Parts: sequence; C-alpha cells; structure tokens
Amino acid sequence: MTDATPYQFRPATCDDLPMLRHWLAAPHVARWWENADPFDAEDMADPHFRAWIVHHAGAPFAYVQDYAIHGWPDHPLTFLPEGSYGIDLFIGPEEMLGQGHGPAFVAQFSGGLIAQGAPAVGVDPDPANAGAIAAFGRAGFQPVGKAQDGPQGRYLPMVRLAGAG
Repeated sequence: MTDATPYQFRPATCDDLPMLRHWLAAPHVARWWENADPFDAEDMADPHFRAWIVHHAGAPFAYVQDYAIHGWPDHPLTFLPEGSYGIDLFIGPEEMLGQGHGPAFVAQFSGGLIAQGAPAVGVDPDPANAGAIAAFGRAGFQPVGKAQDGPQGRYLPMVRLAGAG
C-alpha cells in the first residue's frame, strides 16, 4: 500500500444498519459479537460512543466504534489515564480477512485518536480470539496483565500508549 492513509472513516448512519446487521450475522463476526444486540437507530444516536464505517479502495468493509473509557464506570480499562479511548471493531466481508487490513486500519484509527490527544487507546479482545490479539499486536497494542473475566465476558486487556511504537 503506497497511500499514506489507505483507509477512510466516515460516521455510521441509520442507512448503514442493513449492512451492519448483515455483517454481524456472518459466522466470523457472530462468533465474537454473539451477545451483541443488532444495531438500531437508538445505537446510532447514543452519545457515549462514535460509530464509524471503514472504507478501503472506495468500498465499506469494516466497522469501528470509539468511546471514552472513563464514560463507562464498569469498563475493565478504567486504569488507563483520563482521556483514554476504547475501540471495538470487526471486518464484515469474509474475503477481506487475512490480508493485513485489520492491523493497518486499527493502527491508523488508534493513531488518529492519539494524535487528537488521547494518552492511550485500549481494546479488550476475547483471549480465545488469537487472530484479533495478533492483529492488535501488529497495530501497536501490548497486553497489560492476564486474561480476566468482566461484565461482558472474558477479555485480555491490551493498550497502545501515546508515544509508544
């Protein structure tokens, strides 16, 4: 990829709901988002997080959401400094998997949050999701501590700090 910013992020809208529901139903997504309710208009209006559709080569292929970690009192990453963000994401079309897009767009997106002043960006993948953990590692995230149980299930805390690789 020669383009310095190969991924574009646009706010998700209610017009994206059919596509998001389709992606959530895909086995490779549903396996890790199985407890998630289908997206609806209320989700799109929730002020606690920002929802984005990720585009590559002009086509949508992934979803990412970001949120202020300290806006969720029971979030497992509240040990991070004030102003830190959490992100959740998935790649929709199965044919986009295994091509390096995940680590690349996560690095670009989390780097953007850090450039805007976030001291850290955290993720909490399921410890059984080896592919996601490896992708986050390639995007600059490091595990902090061991796998734990939390309100949303088992997770491995991973963090990308401002000023770190």
